[in-house]
Amino acid sequence: MQAVSLGRGGPRVSRAGLGLMAMSGVYGPADEAESIATIRAALDGGITLLDTGDFYGMGHSEMLLRDALRGTDRDSVFIQVKFGGQRAPGGAFVGYDASPAAVKNSLAYTLQRLGTDHVDLYQPARLDPKVPIEDTVGAIAEMIQAGYVRYLGLSEMGAETIRRAHAVHPVSALQIEYSLMSRGIEAAILPAARELGISVTAYGILSRGLLSTASAREIAAGDPRSRYPRFQGENLRRNLDLLAALEKIARDRGVTTAQLAIAWVASRGGDIIPLIGTKRRDRLAEALGALELTLTAGELAAIEAAVPAGQVAGDRYDAGGMASLDSENPPA
Repeated sequence: MQAVSLGRGGPRVSRAGLGLMAMSGVYGPADEAESIATIRAALDGGITLLDTGDFYGMGHSEMLLRDALRGTDRDSVFIQVKFGGQRAPGGAFVGYDASPAAVKNSLAYTLQRLGTDHVDLYQPARLDPKVPIEDTVGAIAEMIQAGYVRYLGLSEMGAETIRRAHAVHPVSALQIEYSLMSRGIEAAILPAARELGISVTAYGILSRGLLSTASAREIAAGDPRSRYPRFQGENLRRNLDLLAALEKIARDRGVTTAQLAIAWVASRGGDIIPLIGTKRRDRLAEALGALELTLTAGELAAIEAAVPAGQVAGDRYDAGGMASLDSENPPA
């Protein structure tokens, strides 16, 4: 596994990371033993960057990671945690809080659940419209000074917010959705991140399975993904047509469509770190195989022609979700 720097002059982490969200029921039930086995297989495969959030399963993800890492040298892994999402006992999201008090309170509980004395990177999952980003970042900077956090990250934030945050404390990484079907960051957000020396940890690299033949064809009534516009009605039909064009290129190359899509994300630069979001070892192995692919300029052009950004049908979240994204709602 190749290693890259997280941010300009930052720590060395694996070329790809493992995203743990699916292991906590977001996309349907997950087998806990298989999830733990998948985390350990990722470590065996050279992955060191592990991504979680305190609201994934209301703490379940962090406790799962603690169990999976038992017996592992803490300094051999890089744990990044998102915070801010507020959930009710039944699981519903009921608000967002990235106030300075919430930063410190959430971190205290995260450290307890993870069974560690520090988090490698801490990041607000969204911009809190009630709290200036300077206040949120300032509180995280205090936790860095106190030794509870090593590096600062952001998630789903626009270029202006990134600049404001970076002026308070250096930002090492921006976590944001980036795939063949989600290329909005290329206009302003990615250039700003590169100007400031901030890496991108890219989630949704398979567009929640739309860019994976095996996963996309499994969509059925009751699939948790059906709440997303891209999986609904005519949108889904149009997006599966795009997948069909990508499938042909994959067959010609002798790889899966998922591998082709992951290799495309990895090709965007060493500062783009794909997060492999899976709860199964077989899908992990498939994704790791994608990191061994080198795509030619002709292949990259063909891939982008097969899935033109402007032809993707539907937003990546519902109307409420899109409204909550600073990355999708830059100031006028």
